[in-house]
Amino acid sequence: MPTAHGWQRGSIRSASARVDDYAKLGIEALPMEFMPRITRAQSMDILSSQANLAGYKAVLIAANAYGRAFPMMMTAAGTVSAAKAFIMGVGVAGLQAIATARRLGAQVSATDVRAATKEQIMSLGAKPIFVESVAGIEGEGAGGYATEMSDEYKAAQAELVSSHIAKQDIVITTALIPGRPAPRLISDAQLATMRTGSVIVDMAAESGGNVEGSVSGEAKRIHGVTVIGASNIAALMPADTSALFSRNLFNFLSAFWDKDAGKPVLDEEIGNAIRLTQGGKVVNERLL
Repeated sequence: MPTAHGWQRGSIRSASARVDDYAKLGIEALPMEFMPRITRAQSMDILSSQANLAGYKAVLIAANAYGRAFPMMMTAAGTVSAAKAFIMGVGVAGLQAIATARRLGAQVSATDVRAATKEQIMSLGAKPIFVESVAGIEGEGAGGYATEMSDEYKAAQAELVSSHIAKQDIVITTALIPGRPAPRLISDAQLATMRTGSVIVDMAAESGGNVEGSVSGEAKRIHGVTVIGASNIAALMPADTSALFSRNLFNFLSAFWDKDAGKPVLDEEIGNAIRLTQGGKVVNERLL
């Protein structure tokens, strides 16, 4: 039973209760959002397909709320300065946000806890903003997902962000940690340093938010900054997101469908990664 729980959204408690119900009913639940980040599973990865479109749309939402132009314009009446956009979290959504903001003509910078993303940021023509003073810290966990960082790193990151964010017009936050509340990236004090009229789109608002004060599904004015708590951005492009999601499911079922058994039969690598329940028990190590 392939499912799409939305583990990044809603309460962990309610999700856990649903998993227990699946076990009691004898259902083998296979949440597609647990798909490992490996090459052969890319075509089945619903988080990537949906996040890609969400990252694109988040920039358009920010541009609509900003009230100024993104590109630099030199006219007879004067020069319009390019918007400065800062992308926090360089996963699939963040990379697409960088590319979209660049296409719109903004000056783009980006940051992430994973050192490996620095080259990806530069390849898209953006400026990498990274903590350099804390040595020996790598924020990439299993499957390419970000992990919780040390207090030392968080303090260094907060200092770096404070000095950089005050100069930004647009900020897109995308940071999520599987199975945990979204990490807090921007505090109320940091919001207060930003220019009046700046815009933040918090793509993690449904998981607790990267931005202090953000509320899922609402746009709030905090210290003169418009903070948009994104809610299911992918649904704003239903034709494309539905097409990609259905293709993810088709690719999954096609790869593992056993004609004799009349059901998908998973291999160990992917099966162990995504299987939640089997034989009336919760079997996924993330939930044990």
